[in-house]
Amino acid sequence: MIELTTPLSAEAIGKLAVGDIVSISGFIYCGRDAVLPRICREIEEGVWKKRGIDLEGGVIFHTAVSPAGVGPTSSNKLEIEGSFKTLSEAGVRMHLGKGAIKPETVGMLRDNNSVFAIIPPVTALLENQTLERECVAWPELGMEALYRIKVKNYQAIIAAAQGRSIYE
Repeated sequence: MIELTTPLSAEAIGKLAVGDIVSISGFIYCGRDAVLPRICREIEEGVWKKRGIDLEGGVIFHTAVSPAGVGPTSSNKLEIEGSFKTLSEAGVRMHLGKGAIKPETVGMLRDNNSVFAIIPPVTALLENQTLERECVAWPELGMEALYRIKVKNYQAIIAAAQGRSIYE
């Protein structure tokens, strides 16, 4: 088990390999197909910094936040996987979700010293390891808004790193 604390350093990410099991503690951001394209659009338009949300060393969990807890959604949805490049270039070091991603996305992650990790759909377990939650943008989207949550010992499996994928 490799213990990681956010924000994640480039050095820590550079040491991860496909199949490693990690435990993530600290603050992570949650979003999925409704919010990730909005973040990317604001980054590309140069207005994201006005929000005061620093993505450097960050983790994006592909999930909605509901009273029942959090659980991964499919990361290979067009709106989600399409956000990996912009978010990685903006400093996100880990994308959490589930499902296989495209080989070109795996290569892009390598080029941006980012990784993709999968979390089995264990909503109840993750809720017990979620210490705080705060809506930081687009509250009108309800559970699909951008949330920042504080976690302790989230466990995930590195699924794409160093140009390799667990799905190869």
